[in-house]
Amino acid sequence: MAVEMLANKRVLIIGATGGIGSEAAKLIAGSKARLYLAGRDADKLKAVADACKVPHDHTFQMDVADAASVQSVADQLHQELGQLDILINAAGVGYLKKFENIELDDFSRLIDINLKGAFIVMQAFLPPMKDAKKGLIINIPGVLGKAPMAAAAAYAASKYGLNGMVKSLREELKRTQVRLTNLYLGGVDSAFWDDIDMPVNRDKFISAQEAGRAVWFLCQQPTSGVVSEMVIQPFNHQVI
Repeated sequence: MAVEMLANKRVLIIGATGGIGSEAAKLIAGSKARLYLAGRDADKLKAVADACKVPHDHTFQMDVADAASVQSVADQLHQELGQLDILINAAGVGYLKKFENIELDDFSRLIDINLKGAFIVMQAFLPPMKDAKKGLIINIPGVLGKAPMAAAAAYAASKYGLNGMVKSLREELKRTQVRLTNLYLGGVDSAFWDDIDMPVNRDKFISAQEAGRAVWFLCQQPTSGVVSEMVIQPFNHQVI
């Protein structure tokens, strides 16, 4: 059934070189979608494309914080496809630090990528969806986009902002069939934790494979409805 629902759907994954994006890409590619991949690292992007058997001309080196870079990709895809059926924004950066240890440059980078980047991406790819009055956009604010946590002031600021932006945009799109989904993942065993100086038991976290499967599942929403939000957390990490 999943293959039937996604077959020939025009899907772009932004942040395809990350743990969640790359795992989602494998499943979506296996569902016979017309899959396109974007990411900052050209070598990693090629590796993901090869693993998913996605043609290299379906890949785009892109920085979500660079509006010109994003718009160039959007223009190319819209010229070729007309519009996307599904846009998945899996791009993001993060760290956890006590408030007094947060550097201003680091704070700005979180806002630039996690919040402004999502703004730039949706402004570039949304107009053809609005014109067609259909489409699906999936963002991943994570649980720190709706629940507080010590040492997460900077990261949560970027993700709470994303949460609020998407919910407000949803109000603007009510007269269309453009659907917006927020995926709140908590405790995913990904590269996010590699440099975090905090005692955590990653063995009990959600695997990147299961997080990718959640994205793949959300791509199969029926046209008669929408999953506005989905929350997935480890049992030992439940905060919502």
